[in-house]
Amino acid sequence: LREQGANFAFIKATDGGDHLDPMFHKNWRGAETAGIRRGAYHFFYWCRVASEQADWFIRNVPKDPKALPPVIDVEWNGQSRCKKRPSREVVLEKMQVFMDRLEAHYGQRPIIYTAPDFYEDNLKGAFPNHPFWLRSVAQHPSKVYPNRPNWVFWQYSGSGLSKGVEGRIDLNVFHGSEADWHRWVSRVSG
Repeated sequence: LREQGANFAFIKATDGGDHLDPMFHKNWRGAETAGIRRGAYHFFYWCRVASEQADWFIRNVPKDPKALPPVIDVEWNGQSRCKKRPSREVVLEKMQVFMDRLEAHYGQRPIIYTAPDFYEDNLKGAFPNHPFWLRSVAQHPSKVYPNRPNWVFWQYSGSGLSKGVEGRIDLNVFHGSEADWHRWVSRVSG
């Protein structure tokens, strides 16, 4: 990926309060070896206690001052056994607990990853001081999230192909120029 111009990767680390992605540590080391800026993300479960999920992430993701900020992936998951769709108030409260704990541990404000339906239901106008990573595979984020101009990352494909990687991968871009990227990275990590 580095040879093809990739300069960052967010690596799946944990789900809920008891699942560690089996490839996390290999991918974490591999990204560093390749010279790719790396960050880790947690897939949030609505049937688990937020503080337990934060503790699980912290237990499994190394504290690396050069890493990108941790990510909380919040979306409705139809494949999960957990079919809960809590109220907006409960969603925001759980997210705040999780993000506060990660920010206190890693010293970086977490990035919020989300999809259009979840954003519409819960995140419009919320967390104005947090960086957002927006999934929008059909249109530019400015069309799908018109009131969220300060997003940082855009997932524009969930089915990309890349030489050297088996299977399909998510494709993402930073919101800004190369100079903006370097300024942002120096602000959020070492």
